[in-house]
Amino acid sequence: MYVPRSRALLLLCAIAAVVGCANPSGLDSVQVSPTSQSLAVGQTVQFAATGTYGNSNHSSTQNITNGVTWVSSIPSVATISASGIATAVGAGTTTITAAATAYNGPVSSSSLLTVTGPISGTGGSGGSILSLTIIPSSVVFGSLGESAQLLAIGTFSTAPTVRDLTNSVTWLTSEPNQYPVTNNNSAAPTGGSQNGGVVSAYVASNGSVGAVITAEATDSNGSIGTATASIGCPLVLPNPPTTPGSCYQSVPLLLATLTVYNEGLNTTTWELTALPASGTQNVITCGPAAGSGKSVCTATYPVGTSVTITATGGTFGGWSSNCTNIKITSTGSTCVIPMSFDETVGAIFN
Repeated sequence: MYVPRSRALLLLCAIAAVVGCANPSGLDSVQVSPTSQSLAVGQTVQFAATGTYGNSNHSSTQNITNGVTWVSSIPSVATISASGIATAVGAGTTTITAAATAYNGPVSSSSLLTVTGPISGTGGSGGSILSLTIIPSSVVFGSLGESAQLLAIGTFSTAPTVRDLTNSVTWLTSEPNQYPVTNNNSAAPTGGSQNGGVVSAYVASNGSVGAVITAEATDSNGSIGTATASIGCPLVLPNPPTTPGSCYQSVPLLLATLTVYNEGLNTTTWELTALPASGTQNVITCGPAAGSGKSVCTATYPVGTSVTITATGGTFGGWSSNCTNIKITSTGSTCVIPMSFDETVGAIFN
């Protein structure tokens, strides 16, 4: 007698009622938890994958975190390990997905992971600095020429766990001429001293951020812990009586940048050396003959500094027009640049 396929399945289910008609060994779906998560750079989170087995009438679940394939859509935002541990790498949003082969084909489930920038900077790798913080994390000046004191606070794994590192970190600025920052100068007792972390505004910014200030602390194992702060002096033109304006009145710059480069055909034996008159500021040594291999070199000097540039190597063909007090020597030539503004000097090596 012919029995329809559907009735045959029902009969089999009735016969096997003791164990049910589910498919306990067949994966039907997977679910990732948490369904969304936010981390700061450097933090981690454990994702879990739960598998559902059988049909809707006789389903069962179990943890299959270690049995799925984990993928991060944007690894530069966060990475994910084979065991479901996500590590925040950079600011942004990525999708964390768990994939597996189910009874009826591939199945997957995803979670949205949002990563924000580090709140308090980063510590060194494997050393005692856990984090580095700049206080305040941002400064908005109201007028040009103002200064503010930044503090660098380190958190350590050993006592004292919180330390003021303001005068021991290295302070850097993305705009040395516009927003210079000081480093600690432990001078002789009668020579005065300079506190680190003092930042000033000399050029208006487009918006509240004109420069990024970075503090670097050397960890006990030689690695570097860092933190950043944003600095700006937003330009607002006065509109009396409703708007007083800000950062629109120019002030003299304190620093000027000198750029030197070779504009000739000789690229193998030339050398440019820039030496300030005081002998205590930055010295530029540029060119393959000096071992640097650079064709363009820069240094920053206090405004008013007189810098002598010496050209040697190969056949010298002349300076760009802004050089003064030019002298020809047996080995090359020298010229003098008064650093009243940012200056660029080209030398011709034939």
